[in-house]
This record gives sequence, C-alpha cells and structure tokens, in this order.
Amino acid sequence: MRLRLLDEARRLTITEGSVPSLNALAAAAGVSKGGLVHHFPTRAALVDGLARAAIAEVDDVMLAAAAAGTASVTWLQLASPEPAEADLFRALAAAYQSIEDDCTGTLTAAAEAAGRWEALIADEVGDALTARVIRLIGDGITFNTLVGVPVPVDDAAELLDRVAHLAQPWN
Repeated sequence: MRLRLLDEARRLTITEGSVPSLNALAAAAGVSKGGLVHHFPTRAALVDGLARAAIAEVDDVMLAAAAAGTASVTWLQLASPEPAEADLFRALAAAYQSIEDDCTGTLTAAAEAAGRWEALIADEVGDALTARVIRLIGDGITFNTLVGVPVPVDDAAELLDRVAHLAQPWN
C-alpha cells in the first residue's frame, strides 16, 4: 500500500507541479484518509517518503553501475534528469520551503546518499578528490537543469576524460 501511495503521489506531483495534499492523494489513490495517514500522517511525511524513494532509486542505479564499472558515467547521466523527474525535484524543493516540520532527517539521508555515491565513484576512479570533482560536476548539471538551463550529457565519457586529464599531476 505504501509503495502504491508513493507512486500515486509521485504521479500527482509531476502532473500538478506540487506535492498533493493528503486529501487529494487519498482521493486519487482510492483510499480512505485513515488508510493514507497510517502511512503518511502529515504532508511532511509524504514529502519525506517521496524524497527517500528518489534516493533509493538512485542508490539502486548507482550500485548496479558500480558493479558494471560505470559509476562515473552513470552519475553524470543521472545528473541531467528527464523533464518529469526535474519537475518532481522542483516540487519537492518547493514543498520543503512550505512545510513547517523539521526536514533534518531527509536532508541527512540525502547527504549520506551523496557520500555513498561519491564513494562508488572513488572506488572506480581510484581517487577520492577526483570522485568529488565528478560528483560536483553532476551536482552542477542537476542545478542547471532544475533552474531551466539543461545541460545535455551525451558527452559524459568525454567530460570524464577531461576530468582525468586535469587530475594528472602538473608537469
């Protein structure tokens, strides 16, 4: 039930441009308000659930990429989300601004996830500082996409080659 509610909340968030109210989600999901609040007692809990689901999705993709030896390229590709995903991220950011609950737990989870993803990249490239640069490039690509200046990453491998070249010691 929780996953079904999150899927519906995600769909509504993308189509409506904002995280739905609990009443709107209950109606769209065809559940009672009591059934909904069992899983998400507040709108803040719903926002947290959506954010943590997004983190879990990236975790899955990054773990699979690390196993395939493509964590760096995958990170840069994930950094340029599809329009619907960008809409979801913008709506979540706006929701954090409007809710009064403490979001520290969600933000901590996001920071911990970024650390995991950076570690996967470091394992691949063999250098923690280069991994941080790659992660920060991805963060910049995401930021640009979210503010309406999408950066295509069709050249992710070329970007990584340039980063590797820059990481070489100065002669």
